[in-house]
Formats: sequence, structure tokens, C-alpha cells
Amino acid sequence: MRGIMNEEIKKQRKEMILAFLSDKSYKPMRRKDMAGFFQVPRSEKEEFQALLDELCSEGRVTMNAKGCYLLPGADILTGTFLGTSKGFGFVELGEGEEDIFIPPEETKGAFHGDRVQVVITGNDDGGRREGRERREGRVTAILERGMKEIVGVFDPGKGAAKGGRGFGYVIPDNQRFSCDVYIPKDKTMGAVRGHKVVARLTGYGSETKSPEGEIVRILGHINDPGVDILSTIAAYDLPEEFPQEVLAAAAKAPGEVSEEEWKGRMDLRAWQTVTIDGEDAKDLDDAITITEDNGIYTLGVHIADVTHYVKEGEPLDREALSRGTSVYLVDRVIPMLPHRLSNGICSLNEGCDRLALSCIMEVDGKGTVLSHRIEETVINVDRRMSYTSVKKILEDHDEEESGKYEELLPMFGRMAELSQILRAKRRQRGSLDFDFPESKIILDQNGRPTDIRPYERNTATRLIEDFMLLANETVAEDFFWQEIPFVYRTHDVPDSEKIQQLGIFIHNFGYSIKPGKGEIHPKEIQKLLDKIEGSDEEAMISRVTLRSMKRARYTVDCTGHFGLSAKYYCHFTSPIRRYPDLQIHRIIKENLHGGLTEERREHYSEILPEVSAHSSKMERRADEAEREVEKTKKAEYMERFIGRCFDGVISGVASWGFYVELPNTVEGMVHVSELDDDYYVCHADQFCLTGTDRGRTYKLGQKIRVQVLDVDKALRTIDFIPAEL
Repeated sequence: MRGIMNEEIKKQRKEMILAFLSDKSYKPMRRKDMAGFFQVPRSEKEEFQALLDELCSEGRVTMNAKGCYLLPGADILTGTFLGTSKGFGFVELGEGEEDIFIPPEETKGAFHGDRVQVVITGNDDGGRREGRERREGRVTAILERGMKEIVGVFDPGKGAAKGGRGFGYVIPDNQRFSCDVYIPKDKTMGAVRGHKVVARLTGYGSETKSPEGEIVRILGHINDPGVDILSTIAAYDLPEEFPQEVLAAAAKAPGEVSEEEWKGRMDLRAWQTVTIDGEDAKDLDDAITITEDNGIYTLGVHIADVTHYVKEGEPLDREALSRGTSVYLVDRVIPMLPHRLSNGICSLNEGCDRLALSCIMEVDGKGTVLSHRIEETVINVDRRMSYTSVKKILEDHDEEESGKYEELLPMFGRMAELSQILRAKRRQRGSLDFDFPESKIILDQNGRPTDIRPYERNTATRLIEDFMLLANETVAEDFFWQEIPFVYRTHDVPDSEKIQQLGIFIHNFGYSIKPGKGEIHPKEIQKLLDKIEGSDEEAMISRVTLRSMKRARYTVDCTGHFGLSAKYYCHFTSPIRRYPDLQIHRIIKENLHGGLTEERREHYSEILPEVSAHSSKMERRADEAEREVEKTKKAEYMERFIGRCFDGVISGVASWGFYVELPNTVEGMVHVSELDDDYYVCHADQFCLTGTDRGRTYKLGQKIRVQVLDVDKALRTIDFIPAEL
């Protein structure tokens, strides 16, 4: 009967059920009682159950602990389930809302990434985080499965070597997916023990039954070079190849700019112009010009005009929107746009005419933008500079390097002057400057890490950052006051509770912050960063402070950027690698040409919320994938140092042990079980771990010498023990 009901009848019956549940006199009923009320014939009871199941999966109906159906109310919330390897989980509700703790027995079989409904049942007294009680809940319905495929290691199980069973299991790489996946013998694709595979889930199991799946791809053996990164790419569903229609569209792009294309544009090819990027960069999407007259700087920030070649709604645009961002892994880049564009006609290559969208600003000696104009331009880059070369010129005063670029030295001098002015102004208003090193991982030709060292910022990287920030702020303010639909980059004020916890943390090092009434001002955070500059604990306190902040995101509302202490901010400067930049370029150009009719404004008002939300989601996916690859390579690098000792700093404390960070940014854990036979107590309010018998205390920020005990590349973990034990 279930398959016979047509969609119209199904819709009518669903509405009938919803009307019944919304009646003021309705009291929650079980399915059996509801079927009796509606006088459902025995032959249609299965069909009736299917309707209720569909309404639950759609989130329009929920079920309480007694199995009774009711409409979702204030106590029924919807969010994303975040699983853990220990069986319990959390439901993430959204920006600014505290996660809900879900005990193992209340998950209803939800897996990591599932969209679920949850009801609040109380507070989690035993699961405190940062000294606060977390709300506790129960999953009442799984609305949508989040994980459709699993990446892991194939295990044929016992007996396979003797020609037995034939079926096997996939042991997931993702520790948040806590169950092995059963693979029937006719669904293994011939995988053998140790193969890294991708398995499509065909069933999610139950309390007594394992999830089931079928292998759809064999990535290679776990020890083969490059398989580790391929596994991360597959796990995060990152697109490895462009569809043929996208490549065909990219192939139509010209190799060079024709005279016809730049007619009507502002011709800036005579302006002295440079790009400044890393040595290995190939997609050069920003260039700089700068002059100075009577203390007034004219700064031109010229950004590749990608939208000239990527038209709205066409294959290139749809693919770029889907990807949202380029992803930068250790040994490769997964680009947002095909190389034909990103490394070719859209890259501002030296000596080539290129189309650009330019923000030309007049800036005084105090860093105030006196005037600006945004224009479609044609430029020609004089020199392709690297951060290393510009650093040698400006910071090291290297005579040999300066001699190579003698004609550009006055320009670099003006850049350094304006950069210092802009940085001082931002600092004065409270803009945060987290200056801790990122990791630079060096690989050999087989993809194995040979060195890990901090990637330090320098004068050259900072001045480009200063100019890009100024252009982003200027464009955002311009379009905010024009009241045109736009995509902004926003960063909300941190939660007061997290700031309180930060205050407790830094107090252990003799520092303090003074939150004002209500919200903290970024100036207070910047004062802290100034105080710790040059100290042993600078990198660690900077990271903890950063973790106290909320995540920046894309929105259609201009609510400001806390970290930059800016009222107006957007991403304008990287349309080759970020879709929001490309999207606002399209809006800017339509506005320049007077094409933003009321109809087009309505169009953008309709699509931009989804563009913003999707772009934020894709950015988060990229960040997580990049971190996973980095952790994998760090673990692989440390395998060769098992038994060796290193000096480090305690960077985190938990009830099960403490984390130690080495100078090269590698972080590992000292487990409580490895300290001694004593029982150790974690003092969350003091951020320390204390031994009850020997009186040994380990505190955040404490210098410590550790020995590498073990490394698990599959789990991406590094275990240390104190060297003195």
C-alpha cells in the first residue's frame, strides 16, 4: 500500500496529522492510539507509520521519551550531532549558541554530522568545559544523515588468510565515527588487508547491528606515498577533478588580453606596479601601486577581474560556488577555478596586460582614507616580487638584493612608510595582531616530511596584509552606505564567559584583562598581546586568546569585525581562491555600469544569504582538511624521533594528561598513565595537573623537557613522557 499512495494524497494526509497535533486539546499519543483515532485500517497501518516517520525526518513532528508524537516546541531544538570516539556527543546549534551534551545512551544511533532534533533534559554536571555547566539533552529524531561515505582501512577479519569468510570491515579514520562498517563479501571490490578505501554506507545499523556499506574506491595501501593525503581529500569530500563542462568552459578563456577587452577601462599600464607573493605562488591575484605627494599617498590595490571570465550561472561560476574556496594542503592545492584561469589569464603575471578591478585610495599621514575610487582597469605588472626579496631589501638592507631592483627601491620605501602608518592606526583603535608562527612542512619527492619549522611573518608579508585590509574596509564601507545587497566578512564579539575563562588562564602568568560593562573591547585584548610580546609564553597565550574568539564568517549584514576593530569589512582581494570575493566583484561591476536595477537588487537579496552560509561552510571544511593533513605529516615526521628528547612548553591541560608544544609547532600529549602510579587531579580553574603523592605540578606555560614515547600516524597522535621520569 505504501507505494500506491500518490503525492497529493500523501500531502493531504500529512496536513491532516499536523492539524490534529496542533489542536489545543491534543495530548501526546503513541502511533497505535493515533491510528485508532483516525480509524486507520490494519492494511494501511504500515503506510500510516511511514507518514509519521517522514514528518519526523522533515523536522515537522517529533517524538518524546514515551514514544508519543507532538509538534516541536521551545524545548525541541535542531542542530548537527558531533560524535566522539567515546560514544557520547554534542549537538551544535549554530553561531553563538552553546553546544548540548548528549550522553552515550541518548544518541538514538546518531552519527557524527547527522542533522538531529534534541530535547533539553537538564545540565551536564559531570561534563564541565572551562568551568561551566553544559546543557544536557536527548536526541529525539535523526532528520538527515550527514555521512554518506566513510574513509578507512579495510580489515578482512580472522580466517581470511585461510580462504574463509570473504566479508570484512572498514575501520574508519574518523574517530568520531565510533563503529566499524561491515562489508559483505560481494561488496569489497577485491580490497585486501591494509588497503585505504572509501565505503558508501548502505545501512546505519542499530544497538545490535553494525553499520553496513560497500567499497566504492580503493585509494591504495596505507603505507603507499600520498595515500594519507588522498584519504583526507576523500574524507572531506574535496573535489579532485573539474567536470568536463567546466574544463571546456575554461579552455575557451583567452591566453592574453585583447585590445577590445580593455577598451573603456582605466589604463594603468604606465603605473609602476608589482606583485608580492610567496616564491611558489602561481595564482597572483593582487598587485600594488603607490606614489606620494606632499604627504598624501595614492595607493592602488589592483585585483584580478575574474568575473570578466566567470559569468553568473555558467558552469565555471556554478563550480566555483560549489567549491567555495581553494584548499591548500601540504603538497598540493585544490583550486576553486581551473588552472587555465587561476594560473593563466586571471593571474597578474609579470609583463602581461591583465584586466583588474582596482581600489585606488588617497591616504594621509595618519592613515585616513581621504577619497577613493573603484574602477575597472587594465594593468601590466613590472616585477613579480617575493616576500623573501622584499624582506631582504626592507628589513635586512641586503645590498645585492637591492641592486637587482634598484628602480623599485623608492616604491618599496613608500610601501614601508604607509604600512607602518596603517598598522599604527589599526593598533590604536584596538585591532588584534596575532603574531605567532604557523607551520611550514617540507616534503621530499615521495611526500614524506623532511623538516618542520615555524613560518614567520615579516615586513613584506605585513605590508601586503596592511594594504589588503585597507582595501577590504574601504570597499565594505562604500557599499554599506550605498545600501546595496552585499557579502560582508563579520566577526562577532566573544562570549563573556569565554573572556572570563581567558582572564583566569592569563592570571596564572601574572597578566590580566579588564572587560568593560557588558562586552569587552578589542583594545583590551590588544593590550594583553602587547604585554606578552617577546615572552616565553607569547605563542601559547596568543593561541588560547584566539580560541576565545568566535569564528569569522560571511553574512549579508554588516555587523562589524571584532578582531580588526572595524565597523565595515568584506573580502574583496582574492576572487581567484574565494567565492565571496568573486561574488562582490560581480555586484561592484554591475553597480559601476548602472546595472543594479530593482530587479537585480531583489535577485541578490534572494541569493546572497545562501551564498554567505555556503561559503562559510566550505571555508570551515577547507580549514579542517588542512589541519588534518598538517597533523598527519607532523605525526609522520616525529616517527623518526621516538626515544629522542626535546624542550617544549605545556600548551594544554586536561583530566587525562597535558599537551606539550615543541618550538617547531609540533604538539603531543603526556598521558596521566605515563606519569607514575599516583592519581592526578586536573585543576581546571588553575589550569594545572597535580600529583597527590609526589606533589608534582604541571602548569600551562611551564617549560618542560619531554621524550617521544610513541607516534600513531593513523590517529595523528604523538605521545610524550617527561624526560626526567
